[in-house]
This record gives sequence, C-alpha cells and structure tokens, in this order.
Amino acid sequence: MAYSGSRPDTEPTTIPLKIIVAGGFGVGKTTFVGSISEIPPLRTEAHMTAASVGVDDTSRVAGKTTTTVAMDFGRITLPEQDVVLYLFGTPGQDRFWFMWDELTLGAVGAVVLADTRRLEDSFAAIDFFEDRKLPFVVAVNQFEGATVHPLGDVRGALDIDHPVLTCDARNQPSTRSALVALVRHALEATLAEEARAAGSPLPTRS
Repeated sequence: MAYSGSRPDTEPTTIPLKIIVAGGFGVGKTTFVGSISEIPPLRTEAHMTAASVGVDDTSRVAGKTTTTVAMDFGRITLPEQDVVLYLFGTPGQDRFWFMWDELTLGAVGAVVLADTRRLEDSFAAIDFFEDRKLPFVVAVNQFEGATVHPLGDVRGALDIDHPVLTCDARNQPSTRSALVALVRHALEATLAEEARAAGSPLPTRS
C-alpha cells in the first residue's frame, strides 16, 4: 500500500565516473580542475625551490611558481548524462610517473591537455593511455599569444585517431564541453569493444 513519503519504485540513478586530467608540466591541469569542480578542489601543490633547478624546465612556462606533487581532485555533476565525474589531475613531471598507474586505476577515460607551443610535452601522456587502451581526448588549451593551428593539423602531428578539440582551461563552459566530449567518446569506445567481443557488426550512424 502506498503512503505519503514512500520511496518511488524507480529513482533516477547517477553513475560515478573517474576521469583523469593529464598533460605536460604547466599545461593547465590544476586550472582545468579548479574551473569546473563544484566542490573546492583538493590541490597538492608545492612551491618550486632550488631542488627543482635542472629538473623542471620552466623556461617555457612563464610565471610558474608552484607544481602539483601528487594530484588535483575535483567533482562535477553532468545531469544531462546522469553522471558524476570525479576528476584526478596528474602531476606533470617525469619524476612523478610512478604514481600514474595508481591514479588511473578504475578510470573510464582521460583528458590530455596540450599546448601547441610545446606539443611534444603531451606525447608521454598520449603514449601512456594508448598503451593501456584507455579512451582519451586531446584538449588544446588556448593560451594567450599561442598560434592557433587547425585541429586536423594537431591530430596529424600527434598521429592519433582520438578526438582533438580546443579548450580554455580557465573557462567553465569550455572545460565542461571537453568533459562531455570525453564521456561520449568513452561510451562509444566501450560499445565498440563490446560489439567486437560479441562478434556483432558495429553500429553505424544513420
């Protein structure tokens, strides 16, 4: 018998998804997480000291005085997709690579931030996710003064088949669009993998 205050038979479910935000040193990962998170982001930054001299190349990252030493963490709800994204920003320096496998455990996909002025800094992250067959998108962060390259040229330079898009890591709607694109790409990749495993023909868009 129904009564006032009873729980409905069906309730909307929100799926939690773990997302990695990766890229080279100083490419905007902390800014990306901070601009979109609906909770105060957890940041594990430390001021750079003399110990980083000769280790962290700051010559092409003007004004960079702090560095992520463990991870950045944030959360954003996408009600249209019925998902909650838990964002984990990786440290960008080579000496912290040992943490990446643990950080990416259970992740459904990654956003790789790239700066076209130093595109080679994104190669390691792209190789990492390709080797582990983790879906990812490349988001070209729009730095002031950087030359704007056609996205097709960027994709060609990276030699990837994954989505490449532009993003302003400081802008909430822009970072949101990048995350939505990743969720869609990860879903398509999952469906395609399931279809291959079942021996079924891949779905095509009409």
